[in-house]
Amino acid sequence: MPSRKFEILYKEARLNLEPASPSSIVQLRVAPQSAYGRASSNRTSTDDEKDYQSRSLATASSIYYRKHHKSPRAFLWRVLENGTILSIRVADVCKQQQVVDAPLILNLRFPSAIHSSCIGFADPKDTDSLCVFVVDQSNQLYSITLRPELFRNKTTSDGGLGDACRVYSPPGFGFKHPHRLAVVNSDQFIVTMHDGGILKFDRNKTHDVHASPWKETIYNVAGWGQSLRGLVPFQRNPTVRYEKINMELTAAVSTAVVTMGLENTAFLFTICLDHRMRVWDVRTGSILYTGDILNANRDVQEGSSWNINPSQSNLIRIEEGARGECLVTTFSPVGNGEFKFWKAKANDQGSIHVADYFPGQQLIPPSPSSTDVWSMADFAVMGKTEGPELWALWKNNTSYRVHRLQIHPRNGNRCFDDGWKTVYIENSVPTVEASGPWNSIDSTEKWLDLIFFPGRFSKATLETALAVYEKGLGTYKETSSRAGKSIVESICSVLGSTAALGKTSAGGADYEQFRGTSETQWMRFWRLLLELDKQRGEALALIYDPEEEMVWTACADLLAAVRECSDMDRVYHNLSSPEKKDEDVAALVAAGLTFVQGFNDSTSQLSHAALPAELFQESSLPDSERMQLFLDRAGFWSSVGDDDIAQVTDILGQNYRTVTSRLYEDLFDLITATSDANSQELREQFTGFGRKVIVRSVQDTVELHRRILFSQLVLLVHMEFDIENEEESPLHSRFDVGSIYRRLIGALRRLEHLRWMVKTELNIPARVAVVSGVSSPQLAKRGQEETHTVTALEGLTGHLYGLPEDSNAPLISAITDLVLDLCAPGSTTILQTCLLQCGLLKHDRPDLALELKPFADQDPFSIYIQGRVFLAHKDYDTAAYYFRRAAIGLSITMKHMDRHSSGLLDDTEWNLLNSGLPNYYSHIVSLFERQKAYSYVVEFSRLALQFVQTGAQDTASIKTEMLSRLFTASTAISHFEEAHSALLQMQDEALQRSYLRKLVEKMCETGQNKQLISLPFSGLQPKVDEILLEKCKATRDVLSGVPYHQILYAWRISHNDYRGGAAILLDRLQKLRQAGKGDKINSVNGDALDTQVTRQYLLLINALNCVPPEEAYILEDVSSEEKSTPAAPRINNGGGGGDDLDAQLEDLSKKLDVENGVDGEEEEDAALVAKMKSFLSRPAEGQAPRKLLTLADIRKNYQLELDRIVAIQNNQFGIMGRGDEDVDMMDIA
Repeated sequence: MPSRKFEILYKEARLNLEPASPSSIVQLRVAPQSAYGRASSNRTSTDDEKDYQSRSLATASSIYYRKHHKSPRAFLWRVLENGTILSIRVADVCKQQQVVDAPLILNLRFPSAIHSSCIGFADPKDTDSLCVFVVDQSNQLYSITLRPELFRNKTTSDGGLGDACRVYSPPGFGFKHPHRLAVVNSDQFIVTMHDGGILKFDRNKTHDVHASPWKETIYNVAGWGQSLRGLVPFQRNPTVRYEKINMELTAAVSTAVVTMGLENTAFLFTICLDHRMRVWDVRTGSILYTGDILNANRDVQEGSSWNINPSQSNLIRIEEGARGECLVTTFSPVGNGEFKFWKAKANDQGSIHVADYFPGQQLIPPSPSSTDVWSMADFAVMGKTEGPELWALWKNNTSYRVHRLQIHPRNGNRCFDDGWKTVYIENSVPTVEASGPWNSIDSTEKWLDLIFFPGRFSKATLETALAVYEKGLGTYKETSSRAGKSIVESICSVLGSTAALGKTSAGGADYEQFRGTSETQWMRFWRLLLELDKQRGEALALIYDPEEEMVWTACADLLAAVRECSDMDRVYHNLSSPEKKDEDVAALVAAGLTFVQGFNDSTSQLSHAALPAELFQESSLPDSERMQLFLDRAGFWSSVGDDDIAQVTDILGQNYRTVTSRLYEDLFDLITATSDANSQELREQFTGFGRKVIVRSVQDTVELHRRILFSQLVLLVHMEFDIENEEESPLHSRFDVGSIYRRLIGALRRLEHLRWMVKTELNIPARVAVVSGVSSPQLAKRGQEETHTVTALEGLTGHLYGLPEDSNAPLISAITDLVLDLCAPGSTTILQTCLLQCGLLKHDRPDLALELKPFADQDPFSIYIQGRVFLAHKDYDTAAYYFRRAAIGLSITMKHMDRHSSGLLDDTEWNLLNSGLPNYYSHIVSLFERQKAYSYVVEFSRLALQFVQTGAQDTASIKTEMLSRLFTASTAISHFEEAHSALLQMQDEALQRSYLRKLVEKMCETGQNKQLISLPFSGLQPKVDEILLEKCKATRDVLSGVPYHQILYAWRISHNDYRGGAAILLDRLQKLRQAGKGDKINSVNGDALDTQVTRQYLLLINALNCVPPEEAYILEDVSSEEKSTPAAPRINNGGGGGDDLDAQLEDLSKKLDVENGVDGEEEEDAALVAKMKSFLSRPAEGQAPRKLLTLADIRKNYQLELDRIVAIQNNQFGIMGRGDEDVDMMDIA
């Protein structure tokens, strides 16, 4: 559309009003049944366009600022769902350091639709609360008191509003129709009526519960008689029909209340249908002034042509000045529209004088376009030192424009000559990259990145677009069929089903046809999204914050913050008419953009694909070779034609003669912050709402700067290699092109980092304040599990942003200063990638932390954090590589160490860093141990032990800990030789014995018996034997489980302890007999004499045959049955000496004395006899008695076992005789 040229000095940041979490919305009923608690919403989705418009698009919206209390101060209110919901949320941009944020949204649900023009707010002086006054279409008056805690803590609204909501049916509404509501204070408000009268409400402060809460007073323009005649259907006064009501011409369509600093009085300014302004004394109800709003003398006959439409509500604004004075601004919508300024003076007695501020002068605002129909929707006035500043909101369907005019009263007749400036409205459609074989990413991924860019579309818009799209395909199903799916999954599922992979004529897969079909469907869905999104941007109100000097535009489902343009913004948005001082740099910017815009889709994407290598890869090449490499990778030189070059030379001159180093310095100055605001102490921090403003502004600034600087990079490389003849003065002969190239790369790298942060979203836990004071454990747990979806910039660095201590700049410019400094190459806000990665790891998002790796620094701590990132990804090899790289740097002792890790490292871990290699490696060992990566625990434990210095402080504790971890890890991965080595080095005997037991048990359980026997266990062999013996004694079933008896037998045999091996075989033999295994024949060979018991006898006999005959004996514990049998005979050892073992030992001793004839043998024999006598000694109390078994006894028992088996096989069953010996039945016979 043809539009008038206005200089752009401001731009807006559009905020998505969708809450960060669905749990942030609190539904409250304000009907009499509100005492029963919160309201519940049965509908959970928006499936069609009408429902979407009702639930998501407001019909009225604005911001109310409290005067007497500061936290919270701003409240954004919206009317939703056909007027049945009044949604209120806190809209403070900044807050004091100690103040808790207020993220909750209160949806007040009314039983019937409310009048959007009869909503008012007040700020009581005595109590910290917000008073809300609402009149619904059933003429019910609601007065609601909201405490700040309702916006901070969900539990405070569990019982509903209760007494905070009062409902009243005013008798005055019985025969009059309310049209506008104006609030005087928390105890008084006024409702203008359809007949031109006003109804004043004063709060009844009596304590009588039966008394009316409000006292009503009716005032009329022409007295009671005129008022009553207005009720008669055949009345003759001219009226205007509006919403089924005949409205008198004296009815007010726009109102404003002002006190001018006077006490006990207030004035009501009204703009009426008859194009007149009337001033009422609120105290007395008398009219103090009546006059045309343009101060024009009109003929009575022309009255109807000057009538104002009753739907107009924003026709008057008042700016208070000194005591008893104010500036009144009125707007006449008649004709082309005209503003008029009035100066009003009043005194305490209630008299007022209203005069034209600029008599004889007209201020007719120019519309944004000369061909389209634009209407003035709203305006605001700011009081400045140089004069009033007028802001105007123009509207054309869903499009709008915001203009500003600075008025200079001292300029006399030229007070309006400063010229209208405008705000840049971001209503352009995002660029959609074409798909083709050159694409480096999948088409679906490209569309998802575009659609789900943070803040672009609301979830309700996406769901509605998907439902409408499915209905168009004829595949729509109920929402419940998509239950459990995210909106991303639902969109991909629906759109993916529309394209099928066909075959070409040659029989191969037709990928081009598939890509084309898929791209067409995505484009249709995209256009549907844009059409729905347009409705969200319909402007409803223009708001001015007098304290922060901030301008806002309230839209149907958006809120736009107006901020000043930066230097680069002004140059870019005014390229066609730049300021004189910026003409050369504007030409350079225009040349770069024009040059890159001439690229086709393939060339453009290839050029962008060549950029990451320059940004993130270290290069040792000279600047000229580096630029040549970028040119080769981008390949744009092949698509640049003579026309493209001619366009650039027309702007920059032949051989680019206007391009100098000074020109590039001017370019960099445009993106360099002029203040160090971000490095100062903060006076106020940004709230969650304020951080959204910053994030949105950064998103816009990053995209703009990135587009400009990328085009400059491409243009610089082109210009450098375009001139090959040295006589034509190429760029490198005029200035250092390589230096400019490096600065552009550095600036783009910063922007790429910020771009990642503003487009990446993560879920963070809900703030503690929302769930504090919860009495129910279920509610407390639910609150702790709630998360908010925010961008990485807001979630990881949002706490750094706020208003600086020493700055008094208005918010409209402070936001721009902060954003520009954040995006500047030399920003005072240092984005430490390692700390960002720490925060992401703390939030359990290692995938996002890995994406930040290209931006990481190469200092030791950053390298260490890369190891933590790969460790979280379970890429242990790469993690170990980075940990080894960081070892030296993080082991050197530092005097002053910055302990910042976003909570990832605790004090214990910090104490291990920069305190020597053993401590560092011990920390790495603990990290791998948490992940159960035991092979790396072994590796770094060795390194820690390698660098332990003897005599150093804490050497013993570090060594003990590392040996312990080394042993545990080696045992876990069956590196038993390593575990054995660590075990032998332990100094703590108790710890060593405990770990020895673990090692023996682990090796036995894993079947590493051979390795167990082969390990030397220097000095620990008796303990190993003791451990195995305990296990054998504790074993009941010797045929299943770990074969501890066999292991101990092998262990003793390998250490030449044959008698010990025989003893453990005897224990196993007894347990086999107790288990009844002697009667089970070997099923393999079928030999009846081959049983578990007989085989055990053979092993036992074989073991005792390996020792000298005089030592071929073992001791056997006497069982309880055997002890209790009085006639139990002594075991005969075959020596013929009877049953007395003492006598046998005496005979053996005499024989040895007789036979000994060799010197030295007497001592050995004496020792042997003493040892045998010790076996005969009485057992100590608590110990089981033992008896001696010789090899002959065992052979005899073996033979008896064989005879028993044979007898059983021959059906010769025995009975038990004396001494439990079998007695053959044939012998008895």
